[in-house]
Amino acid sequence: MFSLSPIKIMVIVAVVLLLLGPDKLPEVAHKLGASWRALKRIQERVEEEVREVIPDLPSAGDIARVVRSPVNLLNELANRAEARDERTSADHIPTDVTEPVVSPARPAGDRPPSPSPLTTPVTPRPAPVVDDSLPIDPSLN
Repeated sequence: MFSLSPIKIMVIVAVVLLLLGPDKLPEVAHKLGASWRALKRIQERVEEEVREVIPDLPSAGDIARVVRSPVNLLNELANRAEARDERTSADHIPTDVTEPVVSPARPAGDRPPSPSPLTTPVTPRPAPVVDDSLPIDPSLN
């Protein structure tokens, strides 16, 4: 992959100094700085507009941290889901324990609920058959 070592950076700077010369170098540096500031302002405006549309969007630092470690994102999403489930189940807990909880009756035409994937039995798959009589293709390694 492409990497810039300190020696490569010094060579690039030396070539730029030779090509531009001392007269044009300050002008080019000023234009580069102005362009960089303009790009930063555009980035801030776009981020601000996106945050207006999607207020729950994590900050840019959080997104960068998640990209570096996606496992942390999955853990955080699982924690949020558990917290939401706990809040939802807390809303449905009856206040009087002696009062029975009755589920609403289904109309006669409704089908019974389908079994949950967690409660359906899992049948194991048969092990794949390996044929040792065929030669191994070295290009597959």
